[in-house]
This record gives sequence, C-alpha cells and structure tokens, in this order.
Amino acid sequence: MRVLVIAVCVVLILLIGTAIWLYTPDASRAALEARYLTPADSTVEAAGIRLHVRDTGPRDAPVLIMLHGFGDSLETFEAWAGLLSPHYRVVRYDLPGFGLTGPDPTGDYSDARGVAVLSALMDRLGVPRAVIMGNSMGGRLAWQFAAAAPGRVDKLVLISPDGFASPGFAYGKAPDVPLMMRALPYTLPGFMVRASLAPAFADPKLLTDAMVTRYRDLMIAPGVRQAIIDRLRQSILQDPEPALRSIKAPTLLLWGEQDGMIPFANSADYLRDIPNAKLAALPGLGHVPQEESPERSLAPVLAFLQP
Repeated sequence: MRVLVIAVCVVLILLIGTAIWLYTPDASRAALEARYLTPADSTVEAAGIRLHVRDTGPRDAPVLIMLHGFGDSLETFEAWAGLLSPHYRVVRYDLPGFGLTGPDPTGDYSDARGVAVLSALMDRLGVPRAVIMGNSMGGRLAWQFAAAAPGRVDKLVLISPDGFASPGFAYGKAPDVPLMMRALPYTLPGFMVRASLAPAFADPKLLTDAMVTRYRDLMIAPGVRQAIIDRLRQSILQDPEPALRSIKAPTLLLWGEQDGMIPFANSADYLRDIPNAKLAALPGLGHVPQEESPERSLAPVLAFLQP
C-alpha cells in the first residue's frame, strides 16, 4: 500500500509539474506593441472593432489590401509589402480575433462579419476599390468579399485559399473542436507552434526560430487564443460554388505545389468555378509562399497587377 501511495504521489507531482511547465499565460500587450508596432501602424475603428492596421506606400497609388490566414497576422505579408510599397498603397490588418487586433467585442467570427469589417475598414480609409489579396482563411474572406461587393474589387489574388470542405468536414455543419485544441487558451509551448507550422513550408528549414517566435508571440496576445477557439466553433462552411461563379474580378490563383495544408489539387476547383481565373503554380513551395520565398512568389503577382 505504501508503495502504491508513493507511486500515485510521484505521478501527481509529475502531472502537476508538467502542467505548470506547459502553462502559457497571455503576453503583455504593452510588450507586444513595443516589439511589433511600426511607424506605419495605427488603430482604426471599423464596424465596432478596433483593428490593428499597417498602411504603407503612396496614398495616391493603387490600393492593395492583404488578408492573412488562420492563426497568422499581418506580419506574414511584410516582405511582399516592402517590395510593393514603392508603387502601391499596401494595407494589411490583423483580422478580428488575431494579433494586435485581438478579440471581436461582438463575439461574431462568421464570414459575413469578416466581409462587413473589411467593407467598413475600406470606408474608414477612404478606399472605394482595391485589389484584394488573401492567403488561406484570408483567401476565403477575399473571394467572399469579391462575390458580395463586386464594385469594390479591381482584381483578386487568392493564395492557397480555403473554402472547399476537406475530407471529414461537411458543409453547413460546425466542426468538432478537438480536446487538444480546447487546451490552447492555457498552453502554447514553442515546440507546439513549430509542429503546427511545419506543414505550411515545403522546406522546413525555412521556418526560422524568429518566425516561430513571432507566430507564438501574436497568438498569446491578450484574448487571442480563446478567440481562435470561438472562431473554430463558428466555422461553418457553405458550398462555395454559387459565390465563386458570381465573381467578376480578374482572379489570380497562387498555389504552392507542395502545400501540406490545402492541397494544390484544390486549385482545379477554383479554376472550374471562377469565370475569369488563372493559376500560377509554385513548384517547391508550400502554403505560405509569401514567407517561404517572397521574391519568387511575388513575381506572378506583379505581372498580374500590370494594367
């Protein structure tokens, strides 16, 4: 009996120690702002939420608006923005529930809410029309916006966009949030971040320690991890074909052939359904080509943007 009691105590101590070791509180907002804010950053109130916005380039130039993916932030487009800002006004923002924007006070993370927020932001910035670019989840928001507000979209750039149901998922049904995912608000060690990001890169060596740190920092911003869970619970996909078929804007599909998150084969679905779409395939690149190889992945976009 004594041996059993000692064994149970040892196990409890190990479990408690592991829980303490893995526990990850929210980071200080002041510390994150000191690390990530730039002179081009501002807070813009739109549709009842205060958005973290980065706005660079000439104010009288054509406008490009960039929408990041799930669990990401506006930082994912920093290299592209640096290359584009001499000739374009480049606007990117942390989508509601992510980064330094943080949770949406409405608690609504539906796609319809995302479209409304983007439209309101354009109004606040005095931007009647723009080229809309989106990666992954941001790609889904981009094509939904193009379908809902065709008069506001000059061109559309979809970077491995989300939208079609993957195996195991169904249209019109909220996904089950795995138990491990539900633990996210309480723990986020660096090794977990690296493991979740690795499939986004065709060459894992290009996922640097600095990238992992940045992703983790902005995921432990106040309230973001709970917002991620809330968004997952509200992620109810609808059959995208009717909306895609209604898109009028010229569309570029940019897709890494080694995408480990949304298969390159999905590009055929978009080419089939978007009336004026063309594909730029990127051999040897993955889900976030704007980070994995900024100059190479931007080349077809620059050609597409030409009048």
